[in-house]
Order: sequence, then structure tokens, then C-alpha cells
Amino acid sequence: MKSIFTRIIEREIPSDIVYEQDNIIVIKDIAPKAKTHLLIIPKKEIPSINEIQKEDSDLIAELFFVAKKMAYDLNIQQGYQLKFHVWALWGQEVMHLHLHLLSNI
Repeated sequence: MKSIFTRIIEREIPSDIVYEQDNIIVIKDIAPKAKTHLLIIPKKEIPSINEIQKEDSDLIAELFFVAKKMAYDLNIQQGYQLKFHVWALWGQEVMHLHLHLLSNI
């Protein structure tokens, strides 16, 4: 079964897309926990950090480069937080790897 993020990537579900490139999409969180709350999502469906493989190294690094770009584009580079949740016990609600970018600036 496809994750909700895969369904957003495939345009089956509407979302507020902020940025997109070949292998990553960035959307606004529908339940923001900060003034700025973006989800940086690889288009490859990886359930969590625990399931990343060595061959995913470039993709995982790219998540951080996209986060940096978003911070600069939104002029919040002077203060933001990046966060991964790993499995439901620690707050992961969608089992498709995603990086939260949060800022109150």
C-alpha cells in the first residue's frame, strides 16, 4: 500500500507543494508545530531511518541540502530545526521517511 506521501508525490492527493526536484518534494505540514513547518520527503518510499541502505547515501545527503536551500529561500537560515522521527514510538505518523524543517522566525 502506498504511503500518503507517495500519493501526494503522484498527485493523487492535493498538497501545498513548496519545492520539487527529481528525487525530493517539499510540502507544508498540515498540522504545523511552528511558524514554518515543512516536510522534506524523498520520492523513494523508505519507511524510516532504520531502513535506509548504503545506496541511499546521496539521497539522504540531498535532504539536508534541500533543507538548507529552503531555509535560505525563506530567510530563516539564522534559526531553524531539523528533525526525524523514527517509528510511531517517537512520533513518526507516516511510514515514509521525511525530514521536518521547523522555525519560529
